[in-house]
Amino acid sequence: MISNMNKRNILLGGMAALALAACGRPKDDDGQGHGAEEEFERGPHNGRLLRDGGFSLEVTIYETGVEPEFRFFPYWQNKPVDPKAVTVTTQLTRLGGKVDRFAFAPQGDYLRGQGVVAEPHSFDVRIDATYRGQAYVWTYASYEGRTTIAPAAAVAAGVQVEQAGPATLSDRIDLSGRIETTPEGRSEVRAWYPGRIMALSAELGQAVRKGQVIARVESSESLQTYPIPAPISGVIVEKNANVGGVAYDSPLYVIADPNALHAEFFLFPRDAEKVRAGQKVEVRTLDKATKVTARVETVLPSADPATQTVMAHVHLPGSQGVFRPGLGVEASFFTGEQGVALAVRTEAIQTFRDMPVVFARFGDTYEVRMIATGRQTPEWTEVLGGLEPGTAYVTKGAFLIRADIEKSGASHDH
Repeated sequence: MISNMNKRNILLGGMAALALAACGRPKDDDGQGHGAEEEFERGPHNGRLLRDGGFSLEVTIYETGVEPEFRFFPYWQNKPVDPKAVTVTTQLTRLGGKVDRFAFAPQGDYLRGQGVVAEPHSFDVRIDATYRGQAYVWTYASYEGRTTIAPAAAVAAGVQVEQAGPATLSDRIDLSGRIETTPEGRSEVRAWYPGRIMALSAELGQAVRKGQVIARVESSESLQTYPIPAPISGVIVEKNANVGGVAYDSPLYVIADPNALHAEFFLFPRDAEKVRAGQKVEVRTLDKATKVTARVETVLPSADPATQTVMAHVHLPGSQGVFRPGLGVEASFFTGEQGVALAVRTEAIQTFRDMPVVFARFGDTYEVRMIATGRQTPEWTEVLGGLEPGTAYVTKGAFLIRADIEKSGASHDH
């Protein structure tokens, strides 16, 4: 039989295959190595060579040591032309309808675009040029980091999108700790006067209530037998005596209240300065199956001489047996928050050409967006540039889109 885990893996694999099978491919290449491989004529500077009669224009995007910029080299009858004799304008129409326009100025043996060619270098290109009174027009597609997925395939593959917009970023400190019984939730039961133990009526692991008689001792002085009640309600976690023994300094029982728990965390000095009583904390079991929202109970004022750490206590609500003394836990301390104008889900960020990116969706088409990032938390990442507010971007399944784009053989050499 196939295990549930194997069934899940098979299902996910099938959905990924379905999505990738439905993906389109870039239609063209801009002559600079963007998109799928396609044959076209290259000029002396390895750019796309556009021809119309005797006039030709070599299109390059230069980005060595500078922000990406257009550099066009004009030719007449395959011989270089003085760029001062040529006028050029270029229009780039991007996915989503944004249009970038560039004028050009002569510089050396080429025409230099006046402005930065923003990433991604994925657009429909129109170039208008004039030489010796003759007008020339070229159009072509130059796509990079783009693919198409049918809606049904995207749903089957688990692709989900959200709109980029403002968010609240929470400052957090992630720590490991352990569960302990609170001081008031633990009690040692001792004989009031030394004497012989006549009866022990509670057993290890037994639940007892406050005031319930759990032992009887015969005083060595008065020879009177007196009862010993449970000082708190809880569970017997230690039994240290037997009937017939002598009760003196050692506790007969130890009772612990299973609901009087807190978590202890050791803070390094740099973190201890940020943690305050009352702050919200998310406490998780190590398998992350259980999460509870709690509050910082106190931060002890003294530091451990050996580790130079400070202990923080986090009060835990009733855990119904999930949390037990001695268990390890994880926690996130929320020490502050700040609103940002534009953010994306951190899980949505992928790497493309060694840059952080998200994938924007326009209809059935997905395209890479290189983003400049600011503050980051496990949930949100601030976006400083590269993405327009309100853009729908992929939050889940982005790795499938990246894999399909990389499979298409997209490159980026100018």
